[in-house]
Amino acid sequence: MKICVLGLGYVGLPLAVALSKKYSVTGFDINDRRISELRAGNDVTAELTAEALAATSMTYSSDQISLKDQDVYIVTVPTPVDDFNKPDLSLLIKASAMIGPCLKKDSIVVFESTVYPGVTEDVCGPELEKHSGLKSGIDFFLGYSPERINPGDKVHTVDKITKVVAGQTPETTEILRQIYSTVTTIFVAKNIKTAEAAKVIENTQRDINIAFMNEITGIFNKLDISVYDVLEAAKTKWNFLPFTPGLVGGHCIGVDPFYLAACATQLGYHPEIILAGRRVNDNMGQFISDQIHQKLQAIFPHRNDLKILVLGLTFKENVPDLRNTKVIDVIEGLKKFGHRITVVDPWADNREAEKYYGITLDDLQNVSDFDCLVGAVSHEPYQSFGTQDFERLVRPHGLIMDIKNMWDKNKAPSNRSFSTL
Repeated sequence: MKICVLGLGYVGLPLAVALSKKYSVTGFDINDRRISELRAGNDVTAELTAEALAATSMTYSSDQISLKDQDVYIVTVPTPVDDFNKPDLSLLIKASAMIGPCLKKDSIVVFESTVYPGVTEDVCGPELEKHSGLKSGIDFFLGYSPERINPGDKVHTVDKITKVVAGQTPETTEILRQIYSTVTTIFVAKNIKTAEAAKVIENTQRDINIAFMNEITGIFNKLDISVYDVLEAAKTKWNFLPFTPGLVGGHCIGVDPFYLAACATQLGYHPEIILAGRRVNDNMGQFISDQIHQKLQAIFPHRNDLKILVLGLTFKENVPDLRNTKVIDVIEGLKKFGHRITVVDPWADNREAEKYYGITLDDLQNVSDFDCLVGAVSHEPYQSFGTQDFERLVRPHGLIMDIKNMWDKNKAPSNRSFSTL
């Protein structure tokens, strides 16, 4: 059986490499640069090592001719939202249009991208039919197996997570079960829509839980108590859910709830909790920048041009991905007050930071003596900061703002202010 994985990002690449241990696999991506890097053993997503890439038998390609003569197509392209937070299915539609002309009798097309229930059969299926001249469910068959890769997570890798699968027919489901079971354990969902729904609620649930933490952070701030001190006490109860406040960015948790909300709206149901959670989380960057500014005003009255060092720009710790990072909301909020911002992030690519956000990244070794240090992303190198680091980076009487609760406040010099959310 010949398998083609379309989209070699942090989801598609690990899956393709794992499948290539048992099957003939072609890894396809429209990005020529990405293909060249992978052939050279360089994965910029940092999900796989050069050794893992060197050991794979997979064939890399950006040529659409490689889509021909395949038995199974697995689509792992992004599903973002547009400027109005509406689902953007354009990449799924483009992928379907590319696959269509290459379909043959009994081909299977599996989608892993996060969507709302119905997209696989009602959007992608007709698109494949249009470009193939074949009939979905008769000539070729659809499947869905939602991705569950957690970027930067070296524990819950593709071979250690349960994979949900569903096919258009029982026979298709069985084939998918056999394919994916060579990689990891399998759960067979009742049907494709059920599998689509399971995926979209996973991230929506996390988004809502984090929104609750962000909301109580604002409440406790007015009470002049730290949310982290509250959580430390609350977590001693056996069934307390240990979520923490923070910036919810990236291309999953910060996006997927809008897919579920759009589906609900189409059905005439107005989702209350889902959209309320999104509003809370999307406002968190502004809340944090306001808090930093207020604390700086207490230390440096009437100063709006302070030097601030922001540690971290990526959307989460120990990953290079800058897409939809909410750290930029904190930075822009501080800039509006007039403060001068320097950003350091050893994981981020300088070209992407400049392209997406107009930010030139600095080197941590070349900067010092700031009025304020903001711990925005808990990258591993930052977690071990001690007294000497704070003394070098923050001038006397300056502010150390630990929004990730990653530092021991006892290591802060006595003549610097230390604060968390």
